[in-house]
Amino acid sequence: MKIRPVILCGGAGTRLWPNAKKHQAKQFIDFGSWTLLGKTLERVKASIFDAPIISTNAKYLRQVKQHLKKHKIRKFKIVLEPAKRNTAPAILSTALIKDIPNEQPLMFLAADQLIEKVGLFNKAIKKNQKKLTQNNIFIFGIKPTMPSNEFGYFLTKNNKVSRFVEKPKEAKAKQIISKKGYWNSGMFYLRKDSIINNFKKYQPNIYRNCNKAVTKAKYKSNVYYLNKQAFTKATAKSFDYAILEKTKDINAIKLDIPWSDLGSWKEICKMYGRNKRHYFKKKNVFHRPWGSYVNLFNGKEFLIKELYVKPKGILSLQKHHHRAEHWVVTHGKPKITLNKKYFTMKPDETIFIPLGAIHRIENPYKKPVKIIEAQVGSILKETDIVRYQDVYGRVK
Repeated sequence: MKIRPVILCGGAGTRLWPNAKKHQAKQFIDFGSWTLLGKTLERVKASIFDAPIISTNAKYLRQVKQHLKKHKIRKFKIVLEPAKRNTAPAILSTALIKDIPNEQPLMFLAADQLIEKVGLFNKAIKKNQKKLTQNNIFIFGIKPTMPSNEFGYFLTKNNKVSRFVEKPKEAKAKQIISKKGYWNSGMFYLRKDSIINNFKKYQPNIYRNCNKAVTKAKYKSNVYYLNKQAFTKATAKSFDYAILEKTKDINAIKLDIPWSDLGSWKEICKMYGRNKRHYFKKKNVFHRPWGSYVNLFNGKEFLIKELYVKPKGILSLQKHHHRAEHWVVTHGKPKITLNKKYFTMKPDETIFIPLGAIHRIENPYKKPVKIIEAQVGSILKETDIVRYQDVYGRVK
C-alpha cells in the first residue's frame, strides 16, 4: 500500500510580518521562482506516495489550486477548514475522509518546510512503514546544527520519545543537544486507525465533532467543505498537546539532513547565503566607498542583499523610515552601532534593526566583513536612507 501524504497548509506565517496588517503566508512566498508549498508538492511526487491530501482554509483555496496546477498534480483531495482550530482537528479531519482505508499509512507534512536530501528522507519513510501499528506514532527529528530557541526538541530512549521540550532558551537548548536531543520537525507518520484510536482515547470531544464535520461535509470538485457548526465545536489544540504529550507509544525517526522551516528572517538570510551562487548576478553588484553590496533577490516587500565591508570601511550612521532590517554576519567581526549601544558581532550572529533605529556598521579590522541582510518594508530603495554622519562626505 502506498503512503498517503497529507500537507498541512493553513498557517498564516505571522512571525515574519509582526506589524503588517496584510501579509503573505510563508508557504506561498516567492523566494525566487519557487515557494515552500511548491517544494513540498514536488517531494510528494516520489513513487512511495499516493495522491496528496491538502488541509487548508477558504482564504488559501485559490493559491493551493494554482500550485497544484503549476506542479501538474491532477489527483488530489483538499479538506477545507471553516475555522481555525489548530493542528489536532486539522490532522484528524483529513484522516477521517471516506476514501482512506483504516490501515492506510499517512505522512503528515508541513507546507512551509524546506527539506534537502529528499532521497534520505523518503528512504526513512519507506523503511519504517512495516513498523506502523493501530496505536503507534512516528515523528521525525532533525539533528540540530546549533542551539536554537526557534524549534521544539525531543529526547529519546531506545528510539522511543521520552520527553518533549517546547522552544527552550539557548542555554537549555545546549543542554538538550548534549543529551542527544533532536529538533521536533512537526512531521508525523502513522496509520489512519492509529489516529482514530488515539483521538478516541485522549480527545473524545475533538473526535466526536470532527467526525460530524466530515460526515456532514459537502464535497465538490475534489474539495471537502467541512461542516462549520460541528467543526467549531472541536477543541482548538495542537496535535502535540492533544496527542503526543498524552500517548507513550511514540517512535523517533532521526535524520541528519539540511532542514529549515524558514520561520525567521535569520533562517531566510542563511538560506540565501547558502545558495547565493544561484541568485548572484553581476549587474546587481553596487560599489560604495566602504565596499560593495549585491542584491540577491527582490521579493514582495522584502529584499535580500549581501554586504561586503572592506577593511577599515565604515558605513554612514543612518536610519530608515520605511523598512526594518535583519542582519546575519557570515564573515569577519563588524562593530555595530544601534541607537546608543555599541558592540562587536561574530560570524553566525544575528541582529534586528527596527524601523527608525539609528545604526551603523564599521570594520576596523584587516579582514573583510560579509553580512546577509533582509530588508523588510513598504519602500526598499536607497532613497530611504537618512544619514547623520558619514566619513565619505555624503551627509548634506
